[in-house]
Order: sequence, then structure tokens, then C-alpha cells
Amino acid sequence: MFRPILRTCTRSSRAVAPLRACATRSFASAKGPAFNWEDPLNSQNLLTEDEIAIGETAERYCQEQLQPRVLQAYRDENYDAKMLQEMGELGLLGASIQGYGCAGVSSVAGGLITRAVERVDSGYRSGMSVQSSLVMGGIAEHGSEEQKERFLPEMAKGKLLGAFGLTEPNHGSDPGSMETVARPHPTKKGYYLLSGAKTWITNSPIADVLMIWAKLQETGKIRGFLVERKDCPAGTLETPAIKDKNGLRASITGMIQLDDCPVPQENMFPDVEGLTGPFSCLNNARYGIALGVMGALEDCIARARTYSLERKQFKGNPLARYQLIQKKLADASTDAAFGTLAAIQVGRLKDEGKVTPEMISMIKRQNCDTALKNARVLQEIFGGNAVSDEYAIGRHVANLFVTQTYEGQSDIHSLILGRAITGVQAFV
Repeated sequence: MFRPILRTCTRSSRAVAPLRACATRSFASAKGPAFNWEDPLNSQNLLTEDEIAIGETAERYCQEQLQPRVLQAYRDENYDAKMLQEMGELGLLGASIQGYGCAGVSSVAGGLITRAVERVDSGYRSGMSVQSSLVMGGIAEHGSEEQKERFLPEMAKGKLLGAFGLTEPNHGSDPGSMETVARPHPTKKGYYLLSGAKTWITNSPIADVLMIWAKLQETGKIRGFLVERKDCPAGTLETPAIKDKNGLRASITGMIQLDDCPVPQENMFPDVEGLTGPFSCLNNARYGIALGVMGALEDCIARARTYSLERKQFKGNPLARYQLIQKKLADASTDAAFGTLAAIQVGRLKDEGKVTPEMISMIKRQNCDTALKNARVLQEIFGGNAVSDEYAIGRHVANLFVTQTYEGQSDIHSLILGRAITGVQAFV
């Protein structure tokens, strides 16, 4: 088992660690540094020693423990929730939260964890992100002290699983129009009855705690509730799985159906109302996605590079010899390098309290768009073999389409940025 270094990590000054040696010849001057195609702009030079160690631990776990599972899991549309307990043992869940059994590492370190997981599969990263950023992050930011102490330590261990209920069947990009309602219990003082439906909810079929955003019947204000499955009477909470997905098949997705589900007032977030609450949770997760998708793109680059060197066509030449192939790899590597640097910069600003929601929108939009675009182009290198799931490139493409869509579809983030640039509201 890997040593849970995150539990004892402290932030240190930035330090340079030796880069992993390139597997092939580097074209560099005799006196100058060698170019590393796996880290083209030497982003590792921007990381602290702790962040490097955290990233290496996460990468090692993901490659040794998750990579062997993912192909069959994707084929079977099966999610092994035990991996969250494994991540919890390593301190990978809610890693950037301070206290309550969490590691308390930097935002960049948290992003490196998501990148390592998504290098294997975006669905695996989605399951972890919901647990760590949306639910644990939401409780850490908006929960009462009692709520934090009750939920976070067990969630950090992966022994208590969470889901985030915002999207509804009729309201995706427009959450302000949600129909889920919370009304005072007519006979049980201090309780609310929640009714409504949520859909496309990662982890909902297996969640012990469901963070539900609902409108108070008496005021119309949106409030957050922590619904504990074990306390819900029969017939008041259903979480059926959504099957036969085209993407994120290695994660579990479902609905949340509430029918006068009783929730104590003590399980309502005490001070946050409106969309401020869910949007702050989403911004935490969007940061992880922005760095996470770079992991998926980097895996596509590595696989396409290997294939182009091994596959021979036209007089026994490797595909890598041809200019069109090299351009595809150069374009993808450039976008991955730029996207990684941007995410690291935003992570630093996040920890310094200088980040804005628009910055998060910018890197989420840009990195998800470029990851999907380049993955589709790299898929062409495989020709007909791309159809085989054993090459993994098609799985990444299908997954990356979903990452471009959820937690703010790219066009929505464009409008957020456009509003900030022009001062004109384009949402209608």
C-alpha cells in the first residue's frame, strides 16, 4: 500500500525536482537542457517539493491500481466505489480542505491529483471530484461546525459517499429556474419536506449523503440541504441509475427523486442562500476539471505518439515520419502545456484569495475545449484501430465531450466571460 504522504505534507518553498528522463533521443544543444516532450514548458519547475511528491504518489496509485481496472469497467458500465476508500486511505479526497481529517494541501496539489486520476479516465475523476470538491468542498465552505464535524472526517476516508443535486430534468444551464421545493413539515417542527427531481447526478445511486439545492416554498430562496439516505422513510427518496451512457461509463450516474422527503433544519446550510452556494461549489470542481482534462489529453498524446512510432505504412516508414502526424502531436502538446501553466497560475491565485469566477470559467472552457478538439484529431492517427476500445483513445474522446458539457457547458462559460468583458448581460 502506498504511504499516505498527504496527511503530513506541509507547504514548502518552490523547488526544482529532476524531470523524468525522456524515453527517446532529445534534440538539444550539448550544453543546454534537453526538451522533455512529456512536460514541454517544464511546468514541474513551478511546483513545490510537496506538490511534486503528491503528484507522484497520485500518479503511481492511478497507474498501478486504476489503470488495470478501467477497460473492463468501461465496457461493463461498472463503477467500483471501493476506489474512493483507497483514495481516502492515501489522503486524496478533499485534499485541499483544512482540518477535519483532510490533508490541507495547495489548490495546485489538489489539481495534480485530479490530473493523475483523469489520465486514467474522466469518469473516475468525476466520481472523485463530486466527493471532494462539490460535496466535501460545499460542506467545508457553507456548513455549520456541527455539519463539518459530522460529515467531513468520514467522507475524507471514503467511508461516507456524497452526491451533488442541482441539475434537473427541465433545468440544466438555468438552475435558477429549479422546481425542487422545500416546505415546512406540517406536523413535525424543525423539519422540511423536499419534493422534486434531479438528473445526471454522479454518484447518486451509491451516495450516503446527497447535497440538494431546493427553493423554500415560503420565500422562493434557494437553500442547500444535506439529505442522509439512512434517515429517509421508504418511498421518499429514490436514486435510480442512468444506464447505457455513451461517455463516463466507468462512473455511476443517476437521478434523485424526492417525494416529501423529511430533512431536519439542522441539515440545512445556515447562512448561504441563492445560487451563490451551488456556484461556489461548482467553481471548486471546475478548477479540478481544468487541470484534470490535461491529464486525459496527455494520455492521448502519449498513446498517439507510441502508435505513430510503432505503426508502419508506405515503404515501412513509421507514421511519425510524416508531417501531418507530427503537426497533430505538436498542436496537442502545445495546448496541453499552455493549459497546464494556466491552471497552475489560477491555482496559485486561488490560494492567495485573488481568483475570480471568470478566471475559473476561462480555464475550464479553454482546457475542456482544447482537450476534446485535440483528442479528436489525435484519434485520426489510429485510423480504423481507433474503433477498438483497447487503444483507449475513443474512450477519452467520449469522456471529454461530457467534461465540456457538465458543470457549465462551454457556451455558458463564454457568456460569463463576455458579460465580464463588456458589462452586458447576454443571458435571457
